[in-house]
Amino acid sequence: MEFSLEDYKLDGKIALVTGATYGIGFELASALAKAGATIVFNDLKQEFVAKGIAAYKAEGIKAYGYVFDVTDESAVQAAIKQIEAEVGVIDILINNAGIIKRIPMIEMSAADFRQVVDVDLNAPFIVAKAVIPSMIEKGGGKIINICSMMSELGRETVSAYAAAKGGLKMLTKNIASEYGQYNIQCNGIGPGYIETPQTAPLRENGHPFNDFILAKTPANRWGTTYDLAGPTVFLASKASDFVNGHVLYVDGGILAYIGKQP
Repeated sequence: MEFSLEDYKLDGKIALVTGATYGIGFELASALAKAGATIVFNDLKQEFVAKGIAAYKAEGIKAYGYVFDVTDESAVQAAIKQIEAEVGVIDILINNAGIIKRIPMIEMSAADFRQVVDVDLNAPFIVAKAVIPSMIEKGGGKIINICSMMSELGRETVSAYAAAKGGLKMLTKNIASEYGQYNIQCNGIGPGYIETPQTAPLRENGHPFNDFILAKTPANRWGTTYDLAGPTVFLASKASDFVNGHVLYVDGGILAYIGKQP
C-alpha cells in the first residue's frame, strides 16, 4: 500500500455524533461532513434537534437529527435501528454527549455523582454497544470517545467528572481490545481548554483563570475547535486503521508540562 490523501476522506461514511447540536460536538460533526461523511446527531428534545438541523443547514450540511436519551438503553437501541433503516449503518460513532457538575466532593450528593457517571461513562458504553454489531457485520468501524485531561488529572470540584472520564479512557482501551479483531478501532480525543462562547468570560486578559491556563500551556494559548478537527477526521478515517486504544490529547502540551516557575 502507498500513502494517499484519499485515505483521509470519509465519502460514503455515516457518522453519529451524540449531543452535537452546538459547541464542540457540532464542530466535530461539521469537520466530518467537510471530509465527506453523512452526519447523524441526537438531542433530548425535538426543539433542540430542529435547531441543530437549522445550524447545520446554515453551514451547507444536510444532517439527520433524532430524539433520544443516550443513557436510556432501550431508547438507544430503538434509535440505532431507526437510523440504520432510514440513513444507513453507522460507520463512525463519536460519543460526545457529556455533562459536568462542579461541586466539592464532600458536598456532592450520590445522586449527582451517579448522574455525571451515567451521562459521561454509561452512555458511551450503551451507544457503542448498540452500534458495534452492525459494524462487525459490515466489516469494521470507528468509535471515538471524547475524553478529557481529567482522564489523567484531578482537580478541585470535579470528582464525578474525573472518575467518569478516567473510566471512559479505560472503556476506550477495552473496546479496542475486545473488538479490534473485527476491524473496529476505538480511540479517544482529550481536548484541552478550548475557546467556546461559554469560556469567553474566562479568556479576558487579566482574568486569573486565563493567566492560569496560559501559564500551564506550552503553546501559550487556548485551543480552538479547529485544533480538534484534524485529529477527529484522522481517527475517523482509513488513515488510522492501525491506531487502536489510544487517547489523543489535543491540549497544547498541558499534560507534558509542569508549568512555569512563579
